[in-house]
Amino acid sequence: MGDFENYGGSEEENAEIKRLHEELKRDEDNFEVWEKLVAACQALEGGLNRNSSPQALATLRETFDRFLNKFPLLFGYWKKYADLEFTISGPESAEMVYERGCASIAYSVDLWTDYCSFKMETTHDPALVRDLFERAARYIGLDFLAHVFWDKYLEYEERQEAHDKVFALLKRVIHIPLHQYARYFDRYSKVAVTRPLSELVSSDVEEHYRAEVLAEAAQYGVPKSALEIERDIRAKIDITFYEIFHQTQAEVTKRWTHESELKRPYFHVKELDHEQLAAWRKYLDFEEKEGDRDRILYLYERCMSICALYDEFWFRYARWMLSQEGKEEEVRNIYLRAAIFVPISRPGIRLQFAYFEEMQGRIDVARDIYAAVLDKLPDAVEVITSWGNMERRQMGLDAAIQVYKQQIDSPLVDLFTKAHLVTEWAFLLWKVKGSVEEARMVYINNVQWYADSRQFWQKWLEFELEQPTNIETEPKQGERIRNVFREMRSKSRISDGLKMELTQYYLNYLQQRGGKDAMREFLTVDAETFGPQTVSIFGKAKALGKETAGELDSATRLKAEARYYAFYQLHSEPDPNAQGPADFN
Repeated sequence: MGDFENYGGSEEENAEIKRLHEELKRDEDNFEVWEKLVAACQALEGGLNRNSSPQALATLRETFDRFLNKFPLLFGYWKKYADLEFTISGPESAEMVYERGCASIAYSVDLWTDYCSFKMETTHDPALVRDLFERAARYIGLDFLAHVFWDKYLEYEERQEAHDKVFALLKRVIHIPLHQYARYFDRYSKVAVTRPLSELVSSDVEEHYRAEVLAEAAQYGVPKSALEIERDIRAKIDITFYEIFHQTQAEVTKRWTHESELKRPYFHVKELDHEQLAAWRKYLDFEEKEGDRDRILYLYERCMSICALYDEFWFRYARWMLSQEGKEEEVRNIYLRAAIFVPISRPGIRLQFAYFEEMQGRIDVARDIYAAVLDKLPDAVEVITSWGNMERRQMGLDAAIQVYKQQIDSPLVDLFTKAHLVTEWAFLLWKVKGSVEEARMVYINNVQWYADSRQFWQKWLEFELEQPTNIETEPKQGERIRNVFREMRSKSRISDGLKMELTQYYLNYLQQRGGKDAMREFLTVDAETFGPQTVSIFGKAKALGKETAGELDSATRLKAEARYYAFYQLHSEPDPNAQGPADFN
């Protein structure tokens, strides 16, 4: 649709929609532009209705579909879309939108309640309406703020004058720790006196209470009428339900502290505050300790509907689900959903997904995950190395090296990413194949290309330093280490400060493993590195207004001197004192 200038409106309306499309091409994540586009499409032809032009209606539907495909957790827009479809095409089209919306945000109390309200007004078959209410209850019935849903369900049964079903609902709801639990219990108590015993308790329980009442009467030798027996049975039932009331009250009280700290009950593209994330962590901790699996699952789903952009909660949810026996498919579903919401700039959750699929024996799926991330982030070092290591585990050394070679040969991959991949290639030859010489040749043959990479020099120094030696072989190995150090210092254009840092590797070596003349070399290098400007090679270069091996621009230097970590190496406990918006990119 974006390729055509006629969107079904006036020339001015078409021009505005085209302009907004162009903005989204430049930045498809700009939520404000999306909102303007949706509003502009709704306003076509002075407001769309069933008599609007096919082109304007097609524009509206395409825009809503694209928008909700990108932001599927915005329940308010699903409601708007359904209302528009009802106006334009009738109840069947609106119902299709509601179904799509509830599939996308299955734990939204508001959306399910709106859907049920819509069904109440447009469907004359009570079985169909009740079926929808029951579907909704399975998803949102446990929500602390689900009273709006239960009120709607009760309202429907009252309209049907189904008093037995009203009472059955009340009897069900008083067991759930809801924000307005007391209101339901009061109502239950008032209705209970009008309902037969068979609706209050099961026949077995009723007979048990009847036997107790008769036994108590026999004790005193006082016969009781049927009405008196029923009165006493009801009194015993009341005691039981007051116990349920106190149990529910206790459950509400335990959760109230956590619920009161949750300030945003819906999804938005804006960041949540650190305090909100901390509140969700504490609430999840609480429910996990309580141990009710259904409530834990529900709270996770509710959390994900609000905190969907934060990968820490997807990690947590997947880890918890994996600890449940036989829930592999549920774990897979969590990862699939996480890949929709977590920004690609944080690929860790997608890597965890690939590890899971590898564990399940679905190697091709894991490869597809790696390839999909690299399609968007060709320089994602961690993704490439994870892929290479999977190939090593599953297919062998040559397959792993082939992954690295393909990326090294790719014109899309940055020079400094390639430098890191070269060190990974050398590592495999050294540690997996056991060929020190082949690994060394990888460094020697590639130094001309990657002399400006911190990672290249650091890994080469570490490689040479870790080679086992003895008294006879140490001098030769020491010469190799010295040559790598001297080459780094003379050939690389990394900053002088970083060269000083890498010099420490060599100085440590001289201290710990150097020979009789090692201190002569130590003091020479020490003076050249840390001496005054007239002695230090760095000082002399600065006096001339340049670095020792030339200059790198600031952007290139940032990449040249970058460190690389696996996402799991960066895991740390959240800062309990953090405040303000929490970044999710």
